[in-house]
Amino acid sequence: MTPHPRPGTPSRDDPGTTRCPVCQLSFTPAGRQAYCSTRCRKTAFRRRHQDPAAATTIPPALTRSRHTIYECPACGERRAGQQRCGDCGSFGRKIGPGGPCPHCSEPVTISDLLDST
Repeated sequence: MTPHPRPGTPSRDDPGTTRCPVCQLSFTPAGRQAYCSTRCRKTAFRRRHQDPAAATTIPPALTRSRHTIYECPACGERRAGQQRCGDCGSFGRKIGPGGPCPHCSEPVTISDLLDST
């Protein structure tokens, strides 16, 4: 047996419980009315016909090893982007970010440039 609805609550049929899809207020539709007001109807139209949002593009990840200076612990030679020493074959330790020196083209770290000034 189903319980009787409490007095003052709307019945479970469409006219008593229809909600506006824009503002979520309940209203009694007249005919095929889908929105509670002209304002909500126009808002829904604008939402349906607005330009789609631009797709968010994520740039490809850049490798840091190209811009990292490594120093060989055996011979002390610095290399940009190459961890393994070409002379002695041992792996160098990471010194920091950097690149070729603008004057002599030797590998130099950013901290070396900032400390020299």
